[in-house]
Parts: sequence; C-alpha cells; structure tokens
Amino acid sequence: MKIRRISAAAAFVAVGAVVLAACSNAPGNTTPSASGTSGATAGTAIGGTIRVAETNAFTTFNPLTSSGNTDINNKVVEYPTRAWFNYVEGPTLKIVKDPSFGTYQVLSKDPLTVKYTVNKGVTWSDGVQVDASDLLLAWAVDSGHYNSPGADGKSGTKDDVNYFDYAGDTTTLGLTSFPEISADNMSMTLTYSKPAADWEIALQADEPAHVVAKHAGLADTQALDDLFKKLADTAPKATAPDPELKKVADFWNKGFDTTTLPSDPSLYLSSGPFVVSDIQENQSVTLIPNPKYTGDLKPHVSQIVMRTIPDATAAIQALQNGEVDVVAPQSTADTMTALKALSGIKVITGDQLAFDHIDLTFNNKGPFDPATYGGDAAKALKVRQAFLKTIPRQQILDAVVTPQNPNAKVLNSQIFVPAQAAYAPDVANNGSAAYASVDIPGAKQLLQEAGVTSPTVRIMYNVDNPNRLNAYTLIAESASKAGFKVVDDAQPKDKWGGILGDGSYDASIFGWVQPGVGVSGTPQLYKTNGGGNYNGYSNPQVDQLCDQLTVELDPAKQTQLQTQIDSLLFPDAYGLPLFQSPGVVAVSDKVGGMDQYNSTQSGVWWNTWEWTISQ
Repeated sequence: MKIRRISAAAAFVAVGAVVLAACSNAPGNTTPSASGTSGATAGTAIGGTIRVAETNAFTTFNPLTSSGNTDINNKVVEYPTRAWFNYVEGPTLKIVKDPSFGTYQVLSKDPLTVKYTVNKGVTWSDGVQVDASDLLLAWAVDSGHYNSPGADGKSGTKDDVNYFDYAGDTTTLGLTSFPEISADNMSMTLTYSKPAADWEIALQADEPAHVVAKHAGLADTQALDDLFKKLADTAPKATAPDPELKKVADFWNKGFDTTTLPSDPSLYLSSGPFVVSDIQENQSVTLIPNPKYTGDLKPHVSQIVMRTIPDATAAIQALQNGEVDVVAPQSTADTMTALKALSGIKVITGDQLAFDHIDLTFNNKGPFDPATYGGDAAKALKVRQAFLKTIPRQQILDAVVTPQNPNAKVLNSQIFVPAQAAYAPDVANNGSAAYASVDIPGAKQLLQEAGVTSPTVRIMYNVDNPNRLNAYTLIAESASKAGFKVVDDAQPKDKWGGILGDGSYDASIFGWVQPGVGVSGTPQLYKTNGGGNYNGYSNPQVDQLCDQLTVELDPAKQTQLQTQIDSLLFPDAYGLPLFQSPGVVAVSDKVGGMDQYNSTQSGVWWNTWEWTISQ
C-alpha cells in the first residue's frame, strides 16, 4: 500500500530487474472488485497459518524514517497493518481506491485542491478513531514544511533546522499550504501552489497522532494540531528548533524502533486487516487479524508468521520440510534448480523493480568530498572518476547474474531500465560510456592529475548478502591496482540500513526497490537533501530539473526531465548502477492469493487480505 518512496533494498531481495514503465505513465485508478475474497478458491477453508520466509530482520514500526526504510519493515508494517485511501495492485501497478477507509476528491484543478475524508468507525486497533489529526501529522512529516535553512539562510548546512527524519521526497506535499481541517475533524483539504504529478499518492495516514502526541508530552491530538498550526508560519523561518516540535519529531523518528514486541501496545497499533501479536528478535514476526478492522479487505487466514531466514539454501530447505509456505530467495541458477526440484510448490518468476548500485559519499571529508581538498571540486571529481573507472561491473554481473541469465547486461542508467523505451536513447547520451569497462591506466592518470596518492576508500555494505560481498571483493581487488587503499566496512544485516547517510563510509553498495508508480523517487534520491540522498550529492541543475519533474503532468515530458537528470549524474561521478536480476517466489500449492509475480517493493505482501491456505 505504501507507495510514496523508494525503499532501500536489503539482503537477497535487494537485487532485481527493474520494470519501471508505469513510473513514467499516469497511474490507473480502480476500486476493489471484491471485499478481500479473490484469494479464496474452491475447497479452501477460511483460517490457518501462512509462514513466509524473508531474508532480513524486522527493526521498526515506522518504516518511513531513513534508518527504518528497508524492504522488510515496509512489508510487515505497511501492507498488513495500515488501511489507506488507496494502494498499488502489485501485478498491474494500478492505483486501487479503498472506499471502506475513506475518500478523496479533487475540488479544483486550478489551483489543485484535494479533500480527504476518513470514514467514521475506521479506528486504530486501540479503538481510537482515525481522523484528520492523523492526516495532519502525516502532512507535517511528508511536506517538510517545518524545516528551515537556519540562520545562514542556506539549505544543506550545519545550522539547518530539520525535524522529521523522513526517508521520502517532500517536494510534492511541499507545494501545499497549511491544510484546512473540517469542524468534525474527519476531513482535511490540501491546496497546491502548482500542479503535482504525484498528488494521488502523496498522502496517507501513517502513524497514530494520539500516540505521538502522548509520548511527546502533549495533552492530546488537539494540542498537537494546535502546535502544528501555531508554527505553520514561523517554523519555516526558524533559526533554532522549537522545543515542543522537536519532542514530537524525536519520538516519531525513534520511538517506534524495536526488535521485540513492545510492552506498550500503543507502539504497534494497526488500522489495517492485521495487527502484530508477537516478535521473536531476529527470528520472526507474527500477525493476526485486527479485531477492530471494519474495512472491506478482511483477512482469510488466522495468522501470518514472517520468519527471518537469511540463507537462501536454508529457506528452500525450510520450504521443502514444510516449515514455511512461501519463500522469496535470491534468484540464482542454483536457487532456480533447487526450487524446481520441489514437489507441491509453485515457482513464480518475474522482474523486480530494483537495482544494485555503488554510491560515492560527497560530504564526509573523505576522498570524494571537495572539502578534503580545500573546496577544490575539480580535484575531488578526478578522484571520484578514477575510482569509478576501477569498478569491474562486467565481472560483478558475471559472478552474480550471468549464471542464470546469459543475456544479462550491465545496467547503464540510474533511472531507467532496458524494458523502458527511454533506456536506449538515454544510455547513448548520459555519459555512462566513460565507465563501460575497467580502465586502470586511466584511473592512475586521473589520480596523478589530482595530485592524490593512495587514497583510502571505506566501502560499506551488508556482509550477510553474498551479492554485495561478491561486489565488494571484486571492487577492492580492482581498485587496489590503481593505487586505492580499500577498507572493508561491512555491516551485519540488521545494522547497515541505520548507517546509511551517517558519513562513516566513503562508498556504499546496496539496492533501491522502486514503488512502481509516480516520479517522486527521482528527487528522493538525487535532489539536494532528498530523503534517500544518503551520499550528500548536490547539483543545482539537478535540483531545478527535479522541481520541474514534480509538477510535470505529461508522461513524455517527465521522461525527458529524467533523461536530463541521468545525463548529469554520470559526469558528476555520482556512483554507478551495477546490475538487475530476475526475481523468484516459491509458494506451496496449499496457498491461495499468490498466483502472480509482484515486481514492487511489497513483494508477496501487497494483498495479505486475499491470502488463503488449505486446511
């Protein structure tokens, strides 16, 4: 359901072929055709337990933060435990409205004005009504309205006043003025200053406002609403954080983080079909039907257990032994052979909306940061270019992807993939040709021109992911030939996501999982201070193009703008895309509701209310 931002892909599911055609087209819009019954088949009983093996460990009930924005947190929290105005139908990438939660209506196209109304009787799992206070909290977070450049008036500097650690892009809701709240507190109306390409997927009720208010020391949600209203005009000009709003943001940023079931039930409330009932640290998360849920997407199973099984071989063995019913392991030739040998198992393949990449850090006073060289941007650029010339992308592809897909090719765009019509013309002109093959002499020459000898590069990656380990090993070996001193800064699977953006490393190897709709993912990653811009990249021309993209409604012009952005990333030596690979899901024949491959970040979790299992 959550569709506003790209998720950092973790461990095995972090790789995959990206099919982003829907990202450059206006999304479809439908309503549910049935009240959560499409998963049921003849002879299938209602009830039972479905056990799903996932690679990564659960870490937070707020996957909207920069540290919590990993695939598994999104899967467990957002799809089963949140009810929203709409969601993305996995296989088709269409936006589906859920009128049982509420409605949204365009009151005016000029200026764009949208009214959101939550149905009465829609509650959190503690019985508290979901209302406009929850929407206002989401707007405050997702719009970035209360952030300020600080005393120097410049964004991206040390004195910035920032509150919410939101991982998504704030540009779309940043076009709106302070919302209008209805007298009954059930509706919220947003007015945009400009057209907004992603307006339909920009706002949902994410976290319970009454819980945030309580833990921030406020009397109730009215007090929180009043605080937002009081600071609506002054906060964007603030030179120091407001202490009350800082308490609100501090709790929102970290208060929902946990690897065990909190003793305080308010920290894991649900508004959706399921609610979490148990967490075994680094082992499992159990969900059961939410007794307070009154919507149309009602569950058909009595329990879902997400089991953390990092090793693909162990996951497949667990499926064979009947210990789990669903696995989504890394797709390799060996994995496919093992899965196809199993009986009573459906093997479903497809392209993931994901890609692996290596990013260079621009703002940590490391080898790629101009500040290291007294602000000499040209010298830092040469060092970045030199390092990228050592990246053995073909070797990495051959080690990871080619064994199962001999026709696979190195990815040469940060935005498009070969399945899109824009890919070929984009690659022909985006500057990726400069890194088509390893060039050790060229790298040495650039370091010599920069006057830099034996620069140290700390590379951070998930050590529990064999794809990332393979990539790191090959990169380290190659870069050392050009004179780079490469330091292994590998992190365990439950730590690497929280380290992204902290400046402790000089390069990072990980993956992005696309949401499948909208264009806000581009500014999220590449705009200055974007929610997913973990490497401190900043280019005023890219920022300007991202701003144009946010308000562009024509799909063809959106593609043109994204092409221009991609053509600036390679000359800036931002980093390099590495590869795509097919995805695979293996499902027991007893399980219903998982018959089609879902390429989005939600994986099989996009329709948990349709899941069934034969008894």
